[in-house]
Amino acid sequence: MNGVTAPIGQTPAMRRVLLTGASGDIGTRLRKLLKPLYPELILSDIRKPDDLVRGETFIQADLADAAAVHAMMKNIDGIVHLGGYSGEGSWDAILNANIIGAYNVFEAARLARVQRIVFASSNHAVGFYPRSTTIGVDAHVLPDSRYGVSKVFGEALAALYAYKHGLGALCIRIGNLNDHPIDERRLAIWLNPDDLVSLIRIGLERQGLVYEIVYGMSDNARAWWDNARAYELGYQPKGRAGDHVERAMAAQRGIAPNPVADAFQGGAFCSDQFSFDLAKIKSN
Repeated sequence: MNGVTAPIGQTPAMRRVLLTGASGDIGTRLRKLLKPLYPELILSDIRKPDDLVRGETFIQADLADAAAVHAMMKNIDGIVHLGGYSGEGSWDAILNANIIGAYNVFEAARLARVQRIVFASSNHAVGFYPRSTTIGVDAHVLPDSRYGVSKVFGEALAALYAYKHGLGALCIRIGNLNDHPIDERRLAIWLNPDDLVSLIRIGLERQGLVYEIVYGMSDNARAWWDNARAYELGYQPKGRAGDHVERAMAAQRGIAPNPVADAFQGGAFCSDQFSFDLAKIKSN
């Protein structure tokens, strides 16, 4: 059940926010963008950022290490959970970083009485929808990879901890975070970094939020996703993919066609190790 909010109450105070996956590409961007909003921002990753500066607080931790995850939850009000294996990987890599790791984060958050968590889900949780189809957040999942499966697991975990334990959760199915869309596919799924911050603020600060799924995309005229729920929650994206069409399409001309990747929203994640009959899927 998506779209449920609690009775009207006070917006939670987010003084001390934990950002996992702080050394990754998205995490590195968010370190700078979130610090002015949450001065007591705590950073964590399995490896220390190369460009850590004075005033940044960093805790090195492997998310698969439950004790280490529990230790970094002290006095945390909210979590932005980006940590894990970013992209397709072996089952063992995905299992430890994205599944066991996510469970450890949610369970430690419950025990520490954290108020809110923003879970970085992915478009790859629904990657096998055809590009000709527009889907909302209530469409059933169609993961395109082991990575996508782990994001489906994370969304389910968030729902469990929201409804059973009152840990308010926002799952953001992130498209492609970048300064501009880099090819034709990204014109549909592009997410401006400032717009991601706006979604995170909804997850951490919106009054009465229990459990929600939204799509992490900007104002994209070619979008494959209906992001109405995000707008209902107060989202007002500033980035416009349409402003970058010429550059994206110029880049697309340098990319070789791929019948499987080009058919589905998940792109190359769908074609990687693909062994089914594309014609059978299209006729289904």
